[in-house]
Amino acid sequence: MDMQQQEDQKQKEIKLVEFQPGFRFYPTEEELVSFYLRKKLEENIREPNLLDRVIPVIHIYEFEPWLLPKLSGELCSGDSEQWFFFVPRQEREARGGRPNRTTASGYWKATGSPNYVYSSNNRVIGVKKSMVFYRGKAPTGKKTTWKMNEYRAIEEQILPSSSSAQPIPKLRHELSLCRVYIISGSCRAFDRRPLWTETRRLGEIAQDFSS
Repeated sequence: MDMQQQEDQKQKEIKLVEFQPGFRFYPTEEELVSFYLRKKLEENIREPNLLDRVIPVIHIYEFEPWLLPKLSGELCSGDSEQWFFFVPRQEREARGGRPNRTTASGYWKATGSPNYVYSSNNRVIGVKKSMVFYRGKAPTGKKTTWKMNEYRAIEEQILPSSSSAQPIPKLRHELSLCRVYIISGSCRAFDRRPLWTETRRLGEIAQDFSS
């Protein structure tokens, strides 16, 4: 990337965090996965940049959920409903183990099965897992109103050895994007589902993500 490209990229990132007063950061699931998460995956995850001012990188399970709002990005500052974070893969996950989702006062528990995230043209671009926070020790903890959606991106790869040259969906494990919010009991447009589903080789990915 030459100097001009770097400057252009910097200006695009600056525009992400410069909005008029009253602006509310409320991205769709497609935008979270196809823009923010993919953009972060293309960069050095450990290297701070302007995107971190929008969605910071934290080890989310090291904090109680009620402490997370103060750690959120500038665009979520003062928001009383939802907060977004990039979450690096844990070392135990990298070694093939299950992630540790416990905190000092409780634990996050998955609810239901993973769901797919769709683009505007109804292509599967990611997987979403929903979790609820419980206070106390498993399995007798008390359910709270804190909830989290964990997103991971799916990218299509073409294997060099493949004669058919058909793209193969691959789940990106190294980084997830989490949306933390408080259950309000109202129906959220954010959680909408498309009518059409793509199933080619995606069942295996959902199973892989269910751990």
